[in-house]
Amino acid sequence: MAFAPSATQLPLIKGAVFIAALLPFIWGLWLVLQGVPVDPLEYITHETGDWALYLLCVTLAVTPVRRLTGWNWLVKLRRMAGLFTFFYALLHFIAFLWFDHFFDVAAMLRDVAKRPFILVGFTAFVLLIPLAATSTNGMIKRLGGKRWQWLHRLIYLIAPLAVLHFWWMKAAKNNLAQPALFAALVIVLLGVRLYWSWGKARTPVRA
Repeated sequence: MAFAPSATQLPLIKGAVFIAALLPFIWGLWLVLQGVPVDPLEYITHETGDWALYLLCVTLAVTPVRRLTGWNWLVKLRRMAGLFTFFYALLHFIAFLWFDHFFDVAAMLRDVAKRPFILVGFTAFVLLIPLAATSTNGMIKRLGGKRWQWLHRLIYLIAPLAVLHFWWMKAAKNNLAQPALFAALVIVLLGVRLYWSWGKARTPVRA
């Protein structure tokens, strides 16, 4: 029998997930204020980018885990995971704009156009913005369920772009173990969706 939290348990689970998702930010901020990282600017940039990827994978994993376990209540956590993905991606972008370019937007755009891995990451971030902006129940009603679903399928493009950004960045240092793990995870998470869609398309319609 699939586990289903009660009406009192679900808010507690949501609260625990919220705290868990926020902890990397609090911990990283504390380390920087304590002067622990040798290069705090590099640490902030890398940590926020890593956590954006972690949470992106968590967001993508909700549907497969729900279907395999029957835990339909997990859908209620997906929006939070997606918003935290955007939160860390936004911090990653701000670190790039602030620490690398000191809020010189023109210089940032030149850098984006010049370096492919930055262009790919910037594209993924820009595509995340409409997903975060339409995450409320009010926006779902305004857009309509179908249009909202089509818009949020951008996540299937964002995930490969984010992994490619990470891969190219790490390739410059010949450190591909972690990018390969993310790539494998995203391939699996998107692959099961394709498999299920293919199976659904092949299922004959009964009269």
